[in-house]
Amino acid sequence: MPSSSSIEPLYFLGIGGIGMSALARWFAARGCRVEGYDRTPSSLTRELEKEGIRVIYTDSPEQVADMPWTMVWTPAVPKHTALYQYFEQKGARILKRSEMLGRVTEDMRALCVAGTHGKTSTAALLAHILRPQGVNAFLGGISMNEGSNLITDSQSNLVVVEADEFDRSFLHLKPAMSVITAIDPDHLDIYGTPEGYQEGFEQYARLVKEALVIRKGYHVDGNGMARLYQYSVNEPSDFYSDNIRITDGRLLFDWHAPDTVLTDVELGVPVLFNVENATAAMAVASLAGANEQILRQGVQTYKGVLRRFNIHVRTNRITYIDDYAHHPQELMTAIRSARQLYPERYLIGVFQPHLYTRTRDFMDGFAAALGALDEAVLLPIYPAREEPIEGVTSEALADRIHGSQPVRVVQKTDMADYVCHRLRTLDRPVTVLTLGAGDIDRLVDGLTAKLKETN
Repeated sequence: MPSSSSIEPLYFLGIGGIGMSALARWFAARGCRVEGYDRTPSSLTRELEKEGIRVIYTDSPEQVADMPWTMVWTPAVPKHTALYQYFEQKGARILKRSEMLGRVTEDMRALCVAGTHGKTSTAALLAHILRPQGVNAFLGGISMNEGSNLITDSQSNLVVVEADEFDRSFLHLKPAMSVITAIDPDHLDIYGTPEGYQEGFEQYARLVKEALVIRKGYHVDGNGMARLYQYSVNEPSDFYSDNIRITDGRLLFDWHAPDTVLTDVELGVPVLFNVENATAAMAVASLAGANEQILRQGVQTYKGVLRRFNIHVRTNRITYIDDYAHHPQELMTAIRSARQLYPERYLIGVFQPHLYTRTRDFMDGFAAALGALDEAVLLPIYPAREEPIEGVTSEALADRIHGSQPVRVVQKTDMADYVCHRLRTLDRPVTVLTLGAGDIDRLVDGLTAKLKETN
């Protein structure tokens, strides 16, 4: 395979994806001709077009210029699409997104963040901490500090990468250091069993060269090259945080490293679960050379990631929070955090299940998590790359949610009106949570506007 700098021109199938769009922008900024296809327009594709990247929205080979393209592909785009078939029949070089990312980072010092939960927030915070000393980054979400999923610095050989385990993508990376945040089974359509999922992380861990920082309670066998560290919250470890307190809207904690303690570290996004992400990010940043001032300043000025517990409406009567949670553990964390922030409010959660296989494999876990709400609203399952599975529906999930709280399945087009109708029937302050990794994000602006009108 040629080096990343020599691959030109590039055609991205699924260019509107969060990881694909970052790669497309990276190469376009380096003078490559970049074009692509996505199924529907989005804020990401609009940004690409503003930067001069041509994007089409119909699966039509007739719209593709005849030239020796290298096609970059994400499995979110089915192989039976006309464009995929076109490039295959033309004999074009076809690379997965993960292969291309691996090529981009192989000559750089890669600081990778892997794990079932918390990858994007931890990677974004790590990149933000290291910004003053120079860093590149490929993120799985939009950094609120950068307004982007990509950070470039031509003077730096350091790169922060979100290491995605889907489709075993992270096995293409060459990590100098890595965080592993969690190894709770997911993507069983790829790995088959929880044991297979664990083995995937074992293989990934053996790729790490310098240091592996893993959440205490999880285990992988290293390769003998990387030094292993554990991190935790409120429990002694190689790196850990404790003395956590929230005062006047500020969240402070003490951070412990093997050779130092930083007291009264202030977290810019004062949500408790971000302390764990900060603990890991600070660990890797310190191992990469960040001093005390850089660590403190980075954590204090961190603004978070789009769709990671973002508050869109906050009044005396209504609070509206949107979160990317799409795994049972993530749902529980988001719901628990909302309860901690607003313990007296009635809590309505709107959840869009993502993938038929994930819904099937974790049906009971989803039901248990959603049962902690005062009221659950379910949208139809977002299929992404999958075909329907008989008996796996949002209605079936609704039937598993036990308790006395109302549970309702509604269509996307009816969701905002339904939630606002429910709010008008309640005589107490309400917190609304939208949750999911599908296209529920495209409903956020409309719901925000309606909730402001309702208030």
